[in-house]
Amino acid sequence: MTSSTIIIICAITMLVLLFLKVPVYIAVLSASAVYFILTPGANPVIYAQQAISGVESISLLAIPFFVCAGIVMNCTGVTTRIMDFCAVLTGRMSGGLAQVNILLSTLMGGLSGSNIADAAMESKMLVPEMEKAGMSKSFSTVVTAFSSVITPLIPPGIAMILYGCIANVSIGKLFVSGLGVGALMCISMMLLTAFISKKRGYAPLRTEKIRPKEFTAAAKPAVLPLCLPIIIIGGIRLGIFTATEAGAVAIIYALLLGLFYKELKWKDLYRALKETVTTTSSIMLIIAAASVFSWILTKEQIPQQLTNWMMATINNKYVFLLAVNIFLLIVGMFIEGNATMIILVPLLAPIAASYGINEIQFAMLWYIFSTMPSVQFRRLWGH
Repeated sequence: MTSSTIIIICAITMLVLLFLKVPVYIAVLSASAVYFILTPGANPVIYAQQAISGVESISLLAIPFFVCAGIVMNCTGVTTRIMDFCAVLTGRMSGGLAQVNILLSTLMGGLSGSNIADAAMESKMLVPEMEKAGMSKSFSTVVTAFSSVITPLIPPGIAMILYGCIANVSIGKLFVSGLGVGALMCISMMLLTAFISKKRGYAPLRTEKIRPKEFTAAAKPAVLPLCLPIIIIGGIRLGIFTATEAGAVAIIYALLLGLFYKELKWKDLYRALKETVTTTSSIMLIIAAASVFSWILTKEQIPQQLTNWMMATINNKYVFLLAVNIFLLIVGMFIEGNATMIILVPLLAPIAASYGINEIQFAMLWYIFSTMPSVQFRRLWGH
């Protein structure tokens, strides 16, 4: 059996398992195991070595730190304070709570860093209230889904840490770049939502102007939580601490907020630590699987072969980017974002570098188009 045939069998195995909703790490590890079973002379010890070495990076320590900080923040009532602040800022915009939903996702990105956590939180807090306000369930859920895409772009985004480790890109640079991209997405989503809401007659939360005292009363409780992204970015840019050390700073800051607000109880801290362990474990299993899969791709020189084929077929880097964007939109309809990252980043990132595309720019494009498939827009307009 030739190496090409073995790679094709591995790819089919992984895709079938992913379509069957098997956990990502099991699908990738199973496909990698098929490679070692079918390849003559393949040493199975390498399988274990690559899985273990893949999670030994110091940069990955940032993941449990930021996950823990985000959970502790939610336990201290930070989410409610920021939501009230968002309601004051967007109260006069068409769409009312839908606008609050989008802005809350953006601001919570600096606290939780996880789009899954953000979507779960907002689906419980805002979707029922949006339905009570007369918005359709489909509209409410889709707004929650597509606004949660912004969350990992705002530091500290867990997806940015994963991408940085897989593609060997500076996590600090990804954090800084994510701010501008996240803000632009927030503005564009709010404008789109305002247009659709006006068309459907979704009224704003208020019609009168915000009084200074009212704005101050809503902003004051939200100031300290919103300082966290500033502290993280400022500390990294000034060289005070690394992206990994910033995670430890975030935990300390979250605990201080809990003491300041007097809302963090021992049972909340225990739950936060327990949830941090389970969340981090699932992420680390995905990274371990990605490490084994990347080793196989490198050994078989798949990225080099694909690069040569793409360079011979597509002569323009803009055409390449357009093709990648369309491809990711289609793939994103069927495969979860982390799985897409594990499978395709080791293949496409080197090709982008061959075209002279900036690695940070490609990372931003990658994340946006792999996690926000066009089916969301189709559903938003179709209901």
